Amino acid sequence: MAARWSIGRAAVLVAGLTGVSTLLGFVRDAVIAAVYGAGPQLDAYFVALGLANIVLGLLGTSLTRAATPVLAREADGEEVCRGHRTFDVVISTSVVAIGALSVALGVAAAPVSRVLAPGLTGEGADLLVLLTRIVLVTTVLVAATDLLVALAQAHGVFRWGALQGVPFNLVMIASAGLLGPHLGIVALAAGFVVGSLARLGLQLVPLARHRWPVRARWDLRSPGVREIGALLPPLVVGQAVLNVNTLVDRAVASTVGEGAVSAVFLGWRLVNLPEMLVVAALVAPLYPAMAAAADDPARMRHLVHRGLAVSLTLLCPVAVALLVAPEAVVTLAFGRGAFDEQAVALTAVAVLCFLPGLLALACRQVVVSACYAVGDVRWPVAVGVLAMVVNVVGDLTLAPIWGVAGIVAATSASLVLAAVLNGWLAATRHGLLGGRATGTLLLRTVVATTGSAATAALLLAWADPGAAWARAGLALVGAALAYQLMLAFMRAPERFVALEVVRRVRSR
Repeated sequence: MAARWSIGRAAVLVAGLTGVSTLLGFVRDAVIAAVYGAGPQLDAYFVALGLANIVLGLLGTSLTRAATPVLAREADGEEVCRGHRTFDVVISTSVVAIGALSVALGVAAAPVSRVLAPGLTGEGADLLVLLTRIVLVTTVLVAATDLLVALAQAHGVFRWGALQGVPFNLVMIASAGLLGPHLGIVALAAGFVVGSLARLGLQLVPLARHRWPVRARWDLRSPGVREIGALLPPLVVGQAVLNVNTLVDRAVASTVGEGAVSAVFLGWRLVNLPEMLVVAALVAPLYPAMAAAADDPARMRHLVHRGLAVSLTLLCPVAVALLVAPEAVVTLAFGRGAFDEQAVALTAVAVLCFLPGLLALACRQVVVSACYAVGDVRWPVAVGVLAMVVNVVGDLTLAPIWGVAGIVAATSASLVLAAVLNGWLAATRHGLLGGRATGTLLLRTVVATTGSAATAALLLAWADPGAAWARAGLALVGAALAYQLMLAFMRAPERFVALEVVRRVRSR
C-alpha cells in the first residue's frame, strides 16, 4: 500500500479539501447562530443531533473503524479490484441494523427526549420530539457514506471523502439562511436530511469511476466479517462511552440555563476546527498505513511519532491564539445577528475550558489509531470507560457550581486522562512510543507553547487592537511566529514541519 500512495501527500490533500468543507461548516454555524441565536430552539436541535450521533457512534462509526484495517489489507497490492465481499456484508447489515434502531427510537422519541434534555419543557420539549424524529432519518445515510469513504481510502482515494462536507454545508446554509426565518428550526432539521443525501451521492462518484462492484451480501461467516465481528464489541463500548459523555454534557447543560447547550456545542466546534483540519486529515491516510504496517514495529513507531509531532506542531500555536483572545475569536466566528454579547461571553468560557482537551484529543487520536491497527481495542475502551466516569462525575459535581465552565472542564479533564493512559498503554504493551523520543518531543512542545503564549499575550497588550478580527489575527500570527522561533532556537526537528507542509501543498 505504501507504494501506491504517500501518507504525507494524502494528508495534505485531505487537509486542503477538508479545509474547504470546514470553512463552509463555519459559515454554516455562523448563519445558524445569527438566525436562531443561543436559545431553546437551537438547544433542542443540538440535543436531537446528539441522539442521532449516538446511533451512528454505536453502529456506524464502530463498523467503519473495525472494517478499515480489513479493507486496507484486502485492497493492498490489488491491481484490479475484483470486489469486496467483506465490505458488501458490512454495508448490507449496517443499513438494516441502523435503520431498525432508528425507527424504534423514533417511535419512542417522547420518553427518550425527556432523558436527553430534562431541562427542556413545554414547547421546547415538543419541538425536541419532532426534531429527533426528523434527524434520525439521516443515520442510515451517514453510516453508508462513512463506509463508502472507508472503502475508497483503502484504495488510496481520499479526495471524495474529504469533499463530502461541501454539498452538505451548502444545503445547510441555504436551509438556515433562506428557510429558517420562515419555517423556524424545522428548516434546519430538514436541511440536515437533504444535506446527508447529498453527502452520500458524492461518495457514489468514486464507486462508479473505479467500477468497484458493491452488492447485498449476508455471509456473516466469511473470515473478514468474523475478524470485524471480533473487533466490533469493544469498539461499540468505546463509542458508547463517547456518546454517554456527549449525552450527559447536553442533558446537564439543559438544566444550567437557556443557551448553555448551544454555548458548549459551538465552543467545541470552534476548538475542534484545527483538530479536524490537522489530526483528522492526518489520521485519514495514517490509519490504513498503520494497519498495513502492523507487523513492522519500527515502521509503526515512526508513524506514531510523526503523527504526534505534526499534530502538536500545527495545533499548539492555534491553541495559544484561542487562549489569549477567546472572545475576539468567538465574536469573529459567531458574533452577529441574534448571537448577542451574552452568548459570545458564554461561548468564550467554553472555548477556554476546552483547550486542554484539544491537545489531549490530538495525541489520543494518533495513539488509539495505532492501537486499533495492531488489533488492541479492549484497553483503549477500558481507558474510555474510566474517562467517561471522570466526565460524568465532573459534570454532576461542577455544573451546579460553575455552570458551562464546569461542564467543559470535566470534559477536558477526561480527555487529558484518556490521552495519558492510552499513551502509557501504547508504550508499555506494544512499544508504539519511543520513551525518550516521545518525552523529548513533549518537553519541547511545552517550552515552545509557554514561550509562544507569553509572546502573544504581550503583543496583544502592547498593540491593543480594537476590532475582533485584528485581535484574533494578531494573536494567531504572533503565536505561530513565536512558536516557530522557539523551535528554531531549540534546533527541534519539528521546526521543518511547516515548511514540509508548504512544499507538499505546492507539489499538489
